[in-house]
Amino acid sequence: MELIDGNRIAADIVAELKAQVARLPGRKPCLALVRVGEDPASVSYVKKKERTSAEIGLESRLILPPVTITQPDLFALIDGLNADPDVDGILVQSPLPKDLDEVAVFRRIAPHKDVDGFHTANLGKLAQEDDTGFVACTPAGIMELLQRSGVKLAGKHVVVLGRSLIVGKPVALLAMQKRAWANATVTVCHSQTTDLPALTRQADVLIAAIGRAEFVTADMVRPGAVVIDVGVNRVPDPSRKTGYRLTGDVHFPTVSPLCSKITPVPGGVGPMTVAMLMQNTVKAHRLAHPA
Repeated sequence: MELIDGNRIAADIVAELKAQVARLPGRKPCLALVRVGEDPASVSYVKKKERTSAEIGLESRLILPPVTITQPDLFALIDGLNADPDVDGILVQSPLPKDLDEVAVFRRIAPHKDVDGFHTANLGKLAQEDDTGFVACTPAGIMELLQRSGVKLAGKHVVVLGRSLIVGKPVALLAMQKRAWANATVTVCHSQTTDLPALTRQADVLIAAIGRAEFVTADMVRPGAVVIDVGVNRVPDPSRKTGYRLTGDVHFPTVSPLCSKITPVPGGVGPMTVAMLMQNTVKAHRLAHPA
């Protein structure tokens, strides 16, 4: 069993981007980070994005509207960033307060600045294999992990657990693309799938993205499969100072011995998501300033 080291691969991408940005003439790429409220996980994620931006040499602008901001006022804030020629990418950190319509907010971001890849236009470009769009960061990171770990998908059966717009649907579209590193046969499973283990056992590559702690057990995995665990779940653990530990959607102790390759949690897919956000921001700058 080989552990796919997301921290190492993400660090390689960050180093590549740092070299690219150092060669750019004029203004450096700029990422606007909008965080509404003080959700602890969101605070942590945005700090990580700021740190990585600084490491690469990007400019980041942190914008902290009050948690009481209304939908029209948040739209107005986004409109201002859309119109600002010095801003290349815009990220509105999820989750938003419950009284705000998250999907409407994502759609308000101009498609050419939507470095999170959630806008309708960018999802459409992904379906059409149009490289001028932006791919959502977690699915893009999964594909990079597979490519850089030497996993060839052509002719393989990829089974995706979960059908979210953030991971499941985009990664299924990526895996089936007519590309040298894709060309997989893809099955997407979800809460209404019957006899789920029978399908997951067919997977050459199993991508678990359902947000249920340790849901995937050894009886659901074919020996020799590659397993990508996207889940990040907090489970109670009185032995830890925090009172909890992080675990994925896969029961790592029993599943990992069966696998040819597997991602850990933490340290697998998570670091890749931030790295791909940075890659999308550099791409947005390049598309806005063609040589």
